[in-house]
Amino acid sequence: ETIVKTLIIVMVVVIALFFIFVGIYNQLIALIETVKNDKKQIDIQLDRRYKVFESLINVVKKYMNYEQTTLKDVVALRNKAQTAASAGDEKTRIDAENGISKIASNLNFVFEQYPNLKADKSALQLQEEIVNTENKLAFAKQAYNDSIERYNATKKSFFQAMVVTALSAKLNFDFPYWGLDEGKIQEQENYKVNL
Repeated sequence: ETIVKTLIIVMVVVIALFFIFVGIYNQLIALIETVKNDKKQIDIQLDRRYKVFESLINVVKKYMNYEQTTLKDVVALRNKAQTAASAGDEKTRIDAENGISKIASNLNFVFEQYPNLKADKSALQLQEEIVNTENKLAFAKQAYNDSIERYNATKKSFFQAMVVTALSAKLNFDFPYWGLDEGKIQEQENYKVNL
């Protein structure tokens, strides 16, 4: 009778551990999928930004020559970002996309130089779309980094770390955070506005 009770206790413990293991596995898989989805949301916003840029540049063509270099720069940076994404080079991709963000931030200055452009409803609407897209893009980047942080914190927790170790090929990923490299951060910290 004691052997039967011991076997039942062992079976209950084994079944409980199995369900805990499965629960932790499912939790980690959900976090990994969240990171992947958040990265796709960044891609959606980047694609939207590129399309809005193209539309704005087409409207701007009748007002100035600025669009020729801007369009070439945007296309070159977009191609660089897509090539880097295909090659799995996240650092180059992030640098290229940050370059496009810098061009977007310079557009307000360009609009100030062309009064007729400032009055064009299509141009104003597209400029507003770029600002909205940049805001959505910033939010998507933050959500992506937050989901990476949640995944990293969870996978380092005690029981989760054991499951990750046991199934490291399926559960152990090093997702790169979206951000600026050290050189860019230093450059922006040293930036001064000259009036």
